[in-house]
Amino acid sequence: MRKYILSALMIVAFALNGDAQVKKVYDETIDPMVQIDNAVKKAGQTGKYVVCQIGGNWCPWCLRFADFIEKDTAVAKVVADNYVYIHVNYPRRKAPAELLKRLGNPGRFGYPVMVVLDEKGNVIHIQDSSFLEEGQGYSQEKVLRFFNAWTPKAVEGK
Repeated sequence: MRKYILSALMIVAFALNGDAQVKKVYDETIDPMVQIDNAVKKAGQTGKYVVCQIGGNWCPWCLRFADFIEKDTAVAKVVADNYVYIHVNYPRRKAPAELLKRLGNPGRFGYPVMVVLDEKGNVIHIQDSSFLEEGQGYSQEKVLRFFNAWTPKAVEGK
């Protein structure tokens, strides 16, 4: 009996710590407004759009999405070819009002939430990530559909 209880406890502990294995991607020390300005400048120079993944290291689904994008080669290619992709830290307790306003108040969709900016920094789309989920992760088909629909070529017909 003790053996079964110990096994059950180990399984629960592993399940609870599963997201702890995912690396942290949000830099909590940088000013998000400057981060966005730099990304917009780079996008303007490269003919790309900016995707701001809004969330934080406190958010397991945010870290899962970042990990998914990095590991799925098809998604990673679409992102690299078309976007300047940044992880914008959203402090859970008190987000700067100017950040929320600049990005179209994306928090109403939960986290992570993706905000697509054109090369001038205008919000052109806010993506609720719950529509991209599948099981305990993300659907390659849904994520590719989202990213492909908001490329500069798709939006501007270039």
